[in-house]
Amino acid sequence: MTGHTEHLDRFRKEREHLNNKLLATGHKGIQRFFALDHQAYKDGALPARVKELMGLSASLVLRCDDCITYHVIRCAEEGITQEEFLDAFHIALVVGGSIVIPHVRRAMDRVEEALAGKG
Repeated sequence: MTGHTEHLDRFRKEREHLNNKLLATGHKGIQRFFALDHQAYKDGALPARVKELMGLSASLVLRCDDCITYHVIRCAEEGITQEEFLDAFHIALVVGGSIVIPHVRRAMDRVEEALAGKG
């Protein structure tokens, strides 16, 4: 792995490990919520790439760094360009205000990692 994607690689591994641990409890409500979340981002009237950008913007406004990192990864997998990321950041800033700026800064760092990992 390149040094450019170390944070994202660690994030993916930890997320997968912790999700598996949580789902292994067998709690039906948690399992159903995870399934609902997964289904929400599939292609529908809106394509998955648009839904992931929506998730990213919402996560920025809600200031959830784990969610931001997850959606940056998914957006990159869906082929989102740097210009499209920047438009989503702009929307999040307009909706969320200046308190979102630190999260946009970190998101930009993750975007650079994600896009470098694709190259």
